[in-house]
Amino acid sequence: MQFDSFSDFLAMGGYGFYIWLAYGLTYGLLIGLVVYCFWEVKAFHQNFRQKLARAQRIKQYQEAEHR
Repeated sequence: MQFDSFSDFLAMGGYGFYIWLAYGLTYGLLIGLVVYCFWEVKAFHQNFRQKLARAQRIKQYQEAEHR
């Protein structure tokens, strides 16, 4: 399908609003998903470091009790 002008391209035969809305929502949700995944990975690493530090503190406390 060829368009005579850029405005015809944007209009997409009268369906432009729905087409561009669909593209916008799709890319918006994909970007949101990527950001959310990075945020979850960061939270996981932080939680893992906290649990690891807690386990080390418990181990040190238990070793100090046995002395």
